[in-house]
Amino acid sequence: MERKFMKGSEAIAEAAIRGGCRFFSGYPITPQNEIPEYFARRAPEVDGFSFRQGESEVASVNMVMGAAASGARAMTSSSSPGVALKSEGMSYIAGSALPMVLCSVMRGGPGIGSIQPSQQDYWQATKAMGNGGFKMLVFAPHTVQEAVDMTYTAFDYAERDHNPVCILADGCIASMMEPVSLPEFVSDEDIEKARDKRNYYITIGKGKHADGKHVEISSGAGRVKADVEFMKSYGDIGADYGVRGEVSNRSMAAMFKRWAEKDVAYEEYMMDDAEIVIAAYGTAARVSKAAIAVLRKEGIKAGLLRPILVNPFPTAAFKSLDPKKIKHILDVEMSIPGQMLEDVEHAVQGAIPISTCLRSCGVIISREEIVAAVRNLK
Repeated sequence: MERKFMKGSEAIAEAAIRGGCRFFSGYPITPQNEIPEYFARRAPEVDGFSFRQGESEVASVNMVMGAAASGARAMTSSSSPGVALKSEGMSYIAGSALPMVLCSVMRGGPGIGSIQPSQQDYWQATKAMGNGGFKMLVFAPHTVQEAVDMTYTAFDYAERDHNPVCILADGCIASMMEPVSLPEFVSDEDIEKARDKRNYYITIGKGKHADGKHVEISSGAGRVKADVEFMKSYGDIGADYGVRGEVSNRSMAAMFKRWAEKDVAYEEYMMDDAEIVIAAYGTAARVSKAAIAVLRKEGIKAGLLRPILVNPFPTAAFKSLDPKKIKHILDVEMSIPGQMLEDVEHAVQGAIPISTCLRSCGVIISREEIVAAVRNLK
């Protein structure tokens, strides 16, 4: 593996290229500008890579939809209000069961907010990226290396599920520089093989596939065809849009259930003897680890339960915390009000007291604030 000292945004872009991404379209917005900038510089060096800066966020996400429909590994990125503008296109992509990757770099809000790092788009990423009730796998890195690893594999998950995947990074992860080990390039042959496996839903303009059929992009045709059991149960779904749409929705619901059973990922840090559990993700989790080191020196048995994927949320991990052993949970987020807090509360169901340590709108939470919050727990 090649090792480099890289800024988070640039490392994400390089990981995407090495993972087989061959189309990117985006639009400038702080603090993710280095992602499209890096793609623009790098594109001429990568055979078959196409970079497009759209005239807006709306144009950019729809270009990605077209690229994904034609079989390319495609990606876009933005930040907070820019992601909101992409929400309609993201819903169309999910409704069409197309694989793509979105990198959402969070800044302060709501509205224009601030350009500094924040975690105020948790709800946006995990609950309401767009209309229609679709969800995505949402990866939440807390180091630049994790951001690289997650981005590299995101395209495989997107193609597995016929669904968009989100890399949810706050502005700290995107802006900091760290040494990273870069993965090997996915070969052109492997990219082509992966494309061939998806040939049944790839559009080819006015032409026809080998079976003589055109491909229609609507109501989850790719996902439904891939889900043999749903096709068997419904038979010929014909031209009735409502029926086709419902079949796609049912298949999507089954996919969400599979995620909850098979794709949950979290880290337990210093949890073996913990009496105080800090719940945090992304940069807040990173700072929490530093706070735990201080607390442990003081004899306070603190540990961290960190979602690696915030969707599906590790509900069972929180639910299984022993109230006889765990005295308190401290939810730490760079968001006011706390957003992940709702998922923690839902999992714990009142069995363990929960308090919060929160900052927002670009104010980066400090180690000292977390230490003080734990000391003050009753």
